[in-house]
Amino acid sequence: MPAKKSKKGPTKGSGGKGKRSLEGKKGTLPAEERHWYSEKSRRSTKNAAKNPAKNPAKSSAKQAPTGAAKPGAPTAPPRAAAAEPGARGGTPDLLVGRNPVLEALRAGLPAKRLFLANSLDQDQRITEAARIAGDAGLEVREVSRTELDRRCDSQGQPGAAHQGLALQTRPYRYWNPEDLLDAARSTAEETGVPPLIVALDGVTDPHNLGAVARSAAAFGAHGLLIPERRAAGVGIAAWKTSAGTLARLPVAQATNLTRTLNGYKSEGVFVAGLDGGGETELVALDVAAGPLVIVAGSEGKGLSRLVRETCDQIARIPISGAESLNASVAAGVALYEITRRRSASTQPGH
Repeated sequence: MPAKKSKKGPTKGSGGKGKRSLEGKKGTLPAEERHWYSEKSRRSTKNAAKNPAKNPAKSSAKQAPTGAAKPGAPTAPPRAAAAEPGARGGTPDLLVGRNPVLEALRAGLPAKRLFLANSLDQDQRITEAARIAGDAGLEVREVSRTELDRRCDSQGQPGAAHQGLALQTRPYRYWNPEDLLDAARSTAEETGVPPLIVALDGVTDPHNLGAVARSAAAFGAHGLLIPERRAAGVGIAAWKTSAGTLARLPVAQATNLTRTLNGYKSEGVFVAGLDGGGETELVALDVAAGPLVIVAGSEGKGLSRLVRETCDQIARIPISGAESLNASVAAGVALYEITRRRSASTQPGH
C-alpha cells in the first residue's frame, strides 16, 4: 500500500507568519549591557521556580506591604518619608514610561518589580533604571511587548505608552497622623522652623493631590494630611503629578479629619482654612508664624462645615477675573505667603 502523501506542501520562508515574533530583535541590548539578567539572576530565577515558597514574587501576597523605615532608621532618606510601619496601605499599581519609571526609581518609590520589554533599543534611561532596580533588590523581569500591553490593560491603562518599561509599585503605606506631627516637631527642633502641615478636605482629584504635594515640598511643609474616605489617595496619577516628591513627603490618613484637627489643636497647633468667603486676607493671617496646619477644601464645595468650624482662622486669597482657585493652586499661593512671612520675621529688625 503506497504511503500517504502529505497534504501540506512545501513553503518558502515564513510567508509573514512569524513577522510579529521577529519584530524588534535587532534592537535587543547586548549581553554585556543586560546586567540585570546575569548568570546569578538566571540561577535565582531557576531556583525560585523549583521552590515557590522561596520565590518572593509568588509569596508577596502573603507579606505585608513594605515601604520605608520609620524616621531615624538607617535607610535612604527618600524612603524614610514614603511609608510608616503599621499604617494603612493602599493598592499596588503599575507605573509606565521610561521617564516616569526612572524618576520613580531615583526617588525611591516603594516597588516590587521592573518589567523590561525583551526587544528594547539602546537607551541610557533603560540601563539606569535596571541598575537602580537591581541595586534596590527589585525583581527585574524581561517580558514581551504583548505581555506589557496585557498588564497595562489589566491595570486600567489600555493603550498606555509604556515604551517597553513598567514598574509595579507596592501599596503606599500612610503615616499615622500623630506620628506625622511628632516628626514635624522633631524636624522643627533641628531647623528652628515651626511645624507646617497641609490638610486636604475632600479633594478627590489625584492630580490635585500630587500638585499640592509638589508645592508642599517646595515650600518646606513637613507633610500632608488627607481623609481616609471620599478623597484622593496616593496612586500613580498623584505620583506623576508630584514629580517624585511623594517619595520624600510624608502623607498621613485621618479616619476622621475634624477629630484629627482638634487633636492637633490640643497639641498647640493652629489650624487655618482657605476659603473665598474667609474673613481674613491671607496676608493678614495671624497664625502663620506658629505651628500651623493649612487646610484646602474640595474642588467644588470648598471646606466642609465641620472642618470650617474647627479652624482657628479662615483666610481668603483676593482674586479677580475668576470665581475661585483650584485647590492645588490655592494651597501653593498660601504656602508661598506663609513661607515669605516666616522668612521676613526672622530677618534683623523684625
